[in-house]
Amino acid sequence: MQYLCIVYSLEDSITVIEDGTLTLNKNLRDLEVVCLCNAEKFVDELLSDEAHQRPSDDVDVEDLEMKLPEWFDEEKFNQGRRFYLDFCFMFTATMLLGLVAVLAIPSILNVLIGTRRSNSVYTSYKRYLSTHMHVLSWFRNELKPGSESWRSLYTVRSRHLQASRASKLKGKGIVSQRDVALTLFGFIGFSFLKPEKFAITQLQKGDWEAYNFTWRTIGYMIGLEDRYNICRESFDETRQICKVILKRVFTPCLENVPEYFEHIASVMTQGTGTALSVIEPASMLFATKNLADVPGYVYTEEDRMKLQETIKKHLKGRSPDTGVDAAELLEKCSIDGLPKRTSNLLYYHDFDTVENAPAYRSLPLVAKYKIALNNIVVAFYSTYIGRMFLNFYFDFVMFFCKYFPYVAMWRFGIKNAYINMFKEDPVDDTIPKPNSEYYKPKPPETWTKVLFDFIG
Repeated sequence: MQYLCIVYSLEDSITVIEDGTLTLNKNLRDLEVVCLCNAEKFVDELLSDEAHQRPSDDVDVEDLEMKLPEWFDEEKFNQGRRFYLDFCFMFTATMLLGLVAVLAIPSILNVLIGTRRSNSVYTSYKRYLSTHMHVLSWFRNELKPGSESWRSLYTVRSRHLQASRASKLKGKGIVSQRDVALTLFGFIGFSFLKPEKFAITQLQKGDWEAYNFTWRTIGYMIGLEDRYNICRESFDETRQICKVILKRVFTPCLENVPEYFEHIASVMTQGTGTALSVIEPASMLFATKNLADVPGYVYTEEDRMKLQETIKKHLKGRSPDTGVDAAELLEKCSIDGLPKRTSNLLYYHDFDTVENAPAYRSLPLVAKYKIALNNIVVAFYSTYIGRMFLNFYFDFVMFFCKYFPYVAMWRFGIKNAYINMFKEDPVDDTIPKPNSEYYKPKPPETWTKVLFDFIG
């Protein structure tokens, strides 16, 4: 039997499959170029003023209606749910790092600060553990009217609407279609782009397509219009869009973070760490910037060699002792709101070894320990036994977070420790510290604190 497959390319040529044999030529590369052009076009629209000014919802909360999209496929949606549950431990890890990255988006950070619901360790604990409980409800329950999943999505969408209205009244902008789309990247971006970093592999044919579909549906349900939904009809198209968004938005934003990012990211990781003890602020920030390809944040030998090659290329024959500004290695950020950047010079010989790389060398000992431990965990997770054990551990931890959050009880009090994701998160008047407070030299840590950090 003969099969004929016509593939569009820049030169309108044909790739033919005969008797299972695929004849490949430069047309495959041309097709990839076309996909990239389509992704660039989509991102251009997403980052436009129109998308930034268009609210996530334009109705009152009492008039908010939830309905499934016309293209909804229950079987495909449930396959995506199952895929998440098969890798729930590592998918959650990607989301934690993605949420750190989302805090580097100026418009999103401004709204978050304005809500006063995540400016302290306590309010961050309540807000972000509630967020994780919402996500779990989406994947553990069927998406039908009246289900916990349905109620959760309605709650999230209505809170976006309320936060947008309140932020607009304070003159801090709105929750826009662009903001919701970029937040969606935080939940899926790193897992879609670098699944091998988390030992996530497809167990059944079409798992990635189904997972993409599940998040496309979730995006729709929380108010994203189809034209701004970064989860497209195919996984490959979504992945290309995520690549462009990372390059044009998240990498430059994380290299030159907005004011108060350091504070909000720090309290977020400390708050979440109340429930998940493996989380440590400095290591989380380093891992996020490493995943986002921020120049200078290298951990593997491959990272180090690649960065040295890039620096050498930009030196253009000049002395290796000449610094190269990190901005030269990045695309210009496609969104506004970042502070005026100061020169960040990278020197070729600073990266002769990973241990001497400035960003890694400046980490406290406990952060280096956490990063090493997390890499060991990923290796363990790549095995069947490791995946089963750590998924069970994750379920065990989340069970205690919901029914007996003993660490939070000790830290915040018994009554304050419990989280109800359907109840509005608390507020406080904590004033975020400027980034400069976090850049000051820190005094040497006592051996007792280092020991306590390791045990914790």
